[in-house]
Amino acid sequence: MIVGFAAAGTRARDLVDGARTLKMFGEYEPVRAEVADVPHFSAHADAQQTIDWLREAPAPHTTYLVKGEPDAAATLRDRIDQELGWTAVVPRSGEAVLVR
Repeated sequence: MIVGFAAAGTRARDLVDGARTLKMFGEYEPVRAEVADVPHFSAHADAQQTIDWLREAPAPHTTYLVKGEPDAAATLRDRIDQELGWTAVVPRSGEAVLVR
C-alpha cells in the first residue's frame, strides 16, 4: 500500500506507475505484490494551509522552497510573492545559499 504522495523518481512512484521490477541493493528484483495507491492520505499541509501558516510569521528577508515537485514549488513561490508580498525562491538543484 502506497500511502500519501509518491514523488517522481522514487520506488513508491515506480510501484504506483506499475513497475514490474525494482532496483534494490544494486540488483533488479521482481515485484510480486499487489500495489494499492492511497494518494489522499497525507500528513503534509496543502498550499493554502502553508500560506495561512506563513501569514502568522514575520516576513523573512527571503523564503526558500526546497521541497516538493518543481512545478508545485514554483506555483507556491508565486503565491507567497503575490499574497504575502515576500521574496520567495525555488533554488536550482545543487545550488548553495549562505544563510546568515
